[in-house]
Amino acid sequence: MANPDTSANQIVVYGASWCPDCRRAKQFLSSHRIGFHWIDLEEHPEAVSEVESRNDGKRIIPTILFPDGSFLTEPSNDELADKIGLVRTATSSHYDVVIVGGGPTGLTTSIYAARENAQVLVVEKSAPGGQAGVTERFDNYPGFPDGVSGAELADRIIRQAQRYGVEILQAVGVTGLVREEPFVRVDLSTGSSVHARAVLVASGSTYRRTDAEGEADLIGAGIHFCATCDGPFYKGSKNVTIVGGGNSGLEEGLFLTQFADHVTVLQAQPELTGSKLLRDKVLNHPKMSVLCNALVKKFKANASGKLESIIVDHEGKQVEHETAGAFIFIGLDPNTGFLEGTLKVDERGFIATDHMFQTNIEGVFAAGDVRSGSTKQIASAVGEGAAVAIQIRYYLESLAARV
Repeated sequence: MANPDTSANQIVVYGASWCPDCRRAKQFLSSHRIGFHWIDLEEHPEAVSEVESRNDGKRIIPTILFPDGSFLTEPSNDELADKIGLVRTATSSHYDVVIVGGGPTGLTTSIYAARENAQVLVVEKSAPGGQAGVTERFDNYPGFPDGVSGAELADRIIRQAQRYGVEILQAVGVTGLVREEPFVRVDLSTGSSVHARAVLVASGSTYRRTDAEGEADLIGAGIHFCATCDGPFYKGSKNVTIVGGGNSGLEEGLFLTQFADHVTVLQAQPELTGSKLLRDKVLNHPKMSVLCNALVKKFKANASGKLESIIVDHEGKQVEHETAGAFIFIGLDPNTGFLEGTLKVDERGFIATDHMFQTNIEGVFAAGDVRSGSTKQIASAVGEGAAVAIQIRYYLESLAARV
């Protein structure tokens, strides 16, 4: 928690923990790795005068102050993006390759394609680096024996792409794809469009969240979405918690028993929903326990800003559950809403492709977490980025041969 006596050289966000627009603004700045001071007016009522002085006596939040003395009140993400100077306009109307999504898959493809002199545009609705960029640390990524922070790894990949002339738009979404021979038209959230000979959809997926109080602030500080990535950090911990009783939650819970002394599974439903084999393993494991009808209400932090406990509504009673870490496994949603049925998807909404990563629309490929059958790991995401780049190269060569 920041002190109200903040530096004049940093952004200051005034708000409250219950305010959804405040959480959105904080998440936007954090995802773009923009440093800021957060001041909760309920914890620092003396700071209310700062907000009122800039809003004609009104207490409007979030109010965001910038180092140049200017401020924004209840800004949209577009307004924030423009204020902090993100690049949101393409320099050309036509590209060899347009990549939807600036995570590890999309950026890897962009590097491979640009090295072969293709003109490449990456369109990222949030910040380049994707989920990797906001992951606290990777200890399982090859080449970093001492581990590497997600932000550092993302920055390295971004700089490499820019070195080869890849153009990257930030805080710009894609609203649709349309085949317009001999190109694919890519419609952008800014109202403009670009055309490409080949398009890669690498928009990734999003872990569902509980939306409980405190969750957004503790992601990477005790709240995680990948036991394989972050489980080893909890070696010797007294207790860690799995939120979710489906197959993924139970599998990851069993995995975590090799690190933590005990693993607790919190399930909102009356019983576990994973397969019988997994249920039996969990219920009979000496280092695991299960609490059903348990709805997460709040994640509490300690004095150093790390998760220390979870407030759970268990059959109508508030229970405080102490834990060193929480791993959320309540589902994964593909980031495909912008497609509106354009591309074929599987029963879970992930994009269907053939073995060459091609979708049902000529010139449109899909890879990474958004693709049906992908493994949802950063190393495999990078691998798919390289593999699909080769297939895109073959496709572009076939177009040249038709002329």
